[in-house]
Amino acid sequence: MSIFGRSTYSSAGYAAFRPSYPPVLFNRVLAFHNANRTGNTSGTGTLLDLGCGHGLIARAMAPSFGSVIALDPSAGMVEQARKLTTDPKITIRQGSAEDLSFLSDSSVDCVVAGQAAHWFEFTKVWPALARVVKHGGSLAFWGYKDHIIVGYPETTPIFDRFIYGNDEPVPGTASLARFWELPGRDILRDSFRVVVPPESDWEDVTRIAWDPDRKTGDLSDAPKEALWQRKTLKLGEMEGYVRTFSAFSGWKNAYPERKSREEGGNGDVVDLMFDEIVAAVPAWKALGEGKWRDVEVDTVWGTVLLMARRR
Repeated sequence: MSIFGRSTYSSAGYAAFRPSYPPVLFNRVLAFHNANRTGNTSGTGTLLDLGCGHGLIARAMAPSFGSVIALDPSAGMVEQARKLTTDPKITIRQGSAEDLSFLSDSSVDCVVAGQAAHWFEFTKVWPALARVVKHGGSLAFWGYKDHIIVGYPETTPIFDRFIYGNDEPVPGTASLARFWELPGRDILRDSFRVVVPPESDWEDVTRIAWDPDRKTGDLSDAPKEALWQRKTLKLGEMEGYVRTFSAFSGWKNAYPERKSREEGGNGDVVDLMFDEIVAAVPAWKALGEGKWRDVEVDTVWGTVLLMARRR
């Protein structure tokens, strides 16, 4: 079971600190979905949201469909989704992308997965989707990875050292590197390149992927259609976001004695990470203890969007 499905993972923290998706992303997915359709189909058909998390995508896309089925293997995520969702056309279920036996043949018009497809077992998912998605229906899988703070390239090596470094970033403190669940994280970081819709069942395959330059922070080469995950965050919100990483949950489980300062401890790996992030920018450090958390920064993530149409 993925760390996200364990009872020790904070689904409430995920809902609070994970970035939302902008309308431009949903509009692009819907434009692809509707490209070969005739007449006004808005508000009709069935959307299937795999790995729905706290239901963000299901709620955002519900107005464009007649019904929505949102599925997640985590009981905690399903509970959060049900708390946050009031639209009666959305049905939220606990279950996996690999087992769609509860759905009838050709009953789904569009299937989506945001920040989830890298966890799927595709030897089971592709046959399941081929059965339930209608002829001419669409698929859209997307994800984001490895953020940078625009204008502050000096912070990027610090994030990389704490998140992916093989050595201890601070003596006596392990990085998050060995706690990433593989191959899932690598699949996402490699822009779903191993996620290939079978040609026998899917056509019009479109992949849009981009990563920022992690040395310079330059965004000039970013295709407009790929620069969709860009947010203004407070540094304190970014700290909360890093604490939603599955690797951080694994780190905490491995070192339960290492309490965060907020918990009254001497600091965990994220506390130490942000000590160095703040120290790298004199203006942030000059603000003093805790006040740096209110600093707003322009944050950009690498992105991938994979779309296809059912033959």
